[in-house]
Amino acid sequence: MEQKIKLAVDAVVFGYQNSNLYVLLIQQKFDGQQPYWALPGGLVQSNEPLIEAVKRELKEETNVSVNYLEQLYTFGDDVNRDSRNRVVSVAYFALIDASKTIIKADTDAENVQWFTISAVPQLAFDHNLILTAAITRLKAKLTYQPIGFDLLPAEFLFSDLENLYCTILEKEIDRRNFRKKILSFGIIEETDKLADKKSGRPAKLFRFNKQKYDAMVKEGFYFEIRFA
Repeated sequence: MEQKIKLAVDAVVFGYQNSNLYVLLIQQKFDGQQPYWALPGGLVQSNEPLIEAVKRELKEETNVSVNYLEQLYTFGDDVNRDSRNRVVSVAYFALIDASKTIIKADTDAENVQWFTISAVPQLAFDHNLILTAAITRLKAKLTYQPIGFDLLPAEFLFSDLENLYCTILEKEIDRRNFRKKILSFGIIEETDKLADKKSGRPAKLFRFNKQKYDAMVKEGFYFEIRFA
C-alpha cells in the first residue's frame, strides 16, 4: 500500500509580560470553513531540515524570530488528528522576549495574536494537547536550566525574574531566599542602569551572563531552582 503521510511542524511560542505567560496563536481559514485559532506551523518541504521548517513557518506566519527553540514531541498517534490528510507533526516550543517583538500575520494566517494561557480558546486539531505538553516541559525545565532569561529583556529588574518564576510555576516563593540563591550562582550581573519607575525608589537592572554560564556548565556547574 502506498504511504500517504504528510510531515508538519508546529510551534508553541511563549512570551512573558506584566506577570503573565502568553502563547502566540494564528487564525486560519481553509476551504470555506469558519476561521479557527491554531499554533503556528505547516508542512515540511522535501529538502528542508525540521528546524529550518519551523523557523520558516514562524517567520512567514507571525514575523517572529525566537530566542530559544527546542523540539518537544512528535504527535501522530491519532491518525485523524487532521481531517484533511494523515499528518504527523513534530512540535517545538520556543521562548521569546515579547516586549521586543512585532507580530504580523502573513501567508495562510489571517491574524496573529498573543493569548494569556488562561484565555486560550479551543484550538484546531490537537493543538490544545500540544500546548499542554509544552507548558509541562516549560515548568520542568525552568527548575534546572536558566531558560527564563530568554523570556525577559536583555536587562531586567530582579523583581521581574521573581515574578516570572511565580507566574509560570504557579507557586509563591520566598523572595529573599530566591534572590540569595540566584545571586550565589554568579551568572547574573548588576548593571549601573536604573529602571524607569513612575513611583518609588528606582531599582537597578540586571543581565544574564550566558557566556559565563556556558563556561561554568563545561566545568560541571548544575543550575537548580526548587520550591517546596
